[in-house]
Amino acid sequence: MSDAEPLLDVAGLRKLYPVGARDWRGAAASRLHAVDGVSLTIGRGETVGLVGESGCGKSTLVRLLTRLIDPSDGTIRFDGADVGTVPARRFGRVPQRAQIQMVFQDATDSLNPRFTAGRSIADPLMRLRGLSGAALRARIEEAARLTGLPPELLTRFPHQLSGGQKARVGIARAIAVEPKLLILDEPTSALDVSVQVVILQLLEDLKRRLNLSYLFVSHDLNVVRLLCDRILVMYLGRIVESGRAAEIFRAPAHPYTKALLSAVPTPGVSSRERRIALPGEPRSPVDPDPTICALYGRCPKGTERCRSEAPALREIAPGRYAACHFPYEDAVSSEPRLAVAGSR
Repeated sequence: MSDAEPLLDVAGLRKLYPVGARDWRGAAASRLHAVDGVSLTIGRGETVGLVGESGCGKSTLVRLLTRLIDPSDGTIRFDGADVGTVPARRFGRVPQRAQIQMVFQDATDSLNPRFTAGRSIADPLMRLRGLSGAALRARIEEAARLTGLPPELLTRFPHQLSGGQKARVGIARAIAVEPKLLILDEPTSALDVSVQVVILQLLEDLKRRLNLSYLFVSHDLNVVRLLCDRILVMYLGRIVESGRAAEIFRAPAHPYTKALLSAVPTPGVSSRERRIALPGEPRSPVDPDPTICALYGRCPKGTERCRSEAPALREIAPGRYAACHFPYEDAVSSEPRLAVAGSR
């Protein structure tokens, strides 16, 4: 396995859910496209941000990547292995289960109230690594040390811990099994601002010390800008823009990305002056017309072409990708090629 090969390589990933009535064969008449042809990569030691409004498909994508649910189509390769073909019900018994771990949005809800902090950290070690006795205790203590948890807190229950301490327990539990990829689902949104900064600094330190890769799912675009090397922007189940974080914040190419970034507070600029409001509501994800741009009807750049030809994700500048016929004009190449989101 070459270090240049991505740790995670996803191509054409789809998740469809049957909705409505079924025909005489039992087949669903309609299908909701929760994730619709997503392709992405995450390199070793890289932090990739995933942003988009509620309902865009981020949570479903995370559930697919952690193999909690099975894809309808597409491939998921992790560390050189095709893990997308392993049924979700069996994935807990393969080695890659320990290598892909999750840090949840609300540490309180993600911890068993009947488990002490130490027992919470021990749980994946016993289930996924089969550790017990002295080896188990040593690994619990090491995970606690790495996350700044004092040993005396390991005997406490969640209701006896502060929000920041519970967040550290959740992170310690995730890193205890020595994963290669952490999926962070709004890991600091439930914390006070001052505690958020400390936990984000901890995550940065762990990434360097343990050579971790992160998929950072967040609505907080300021945090994404600070932590992430690249950003994936998701809309209605699809990646509509990707690229280096600094470049996307400096010059967003897709109209939806521009609208998202306009919500970020800017010193000296009122929200009324900076905010770009897209009119109307998102198109229905149920049986979407593949020939129409997903943003058509809300986009200020929309034309007849957008109604008859859905734009494919394409390279518009080195390392920059957008699913738009009319991104910023100085970046459009004369022969745009189809691309995988986040290819490096």
